[in-house]
Amino acid sequence: MSSETTRSPLVLSISWGRMDVEDLGVGKDFKLYPGGGRPWDWSETGTRHSPGVQPDDVEELLSHGAETVVLSRGMQLRLQVDSRTLRLLEERGVAVHVAETTEAVQIYNALVTSGTAVAGLFHSTC
Repeated sequence: MSSETTRSPLVLSISWGRMDVEDLGVGKDFKLYPGGGRPWDWSETGTRHSPGVQPDDVEELLSHGAETVVLSRGMQLRLQVDSRTLRLLEERGVAVHVAETTEAVQIYNALVTSGTAVAGLFHSTC
């Protein structure tokens, strides 16, 4: 990526129910992408633990130029990922990582540091 303004924000810390994100502050769940991010409000797309992360949840990430997406499943792996979401990412040629939240943060931060156009959805509780 060519400029610091298009880099995705780093996750500075993660613990149960609390994330601290570079330039965004503290919150519970986040959508992060090249150039920024915001709190992740599940009610916008009707996301629930099952069937999980919806295709509409990742559309915003892709609209910001993400070439790789990290999806967290929560600290206790209760959040599922809808198979339609994985199919959408595959069809768009987007690399995807699905992991428990603390592992997802490690993957995401490593990709940010490497200069990858990465986005992520992070759920900091169950």
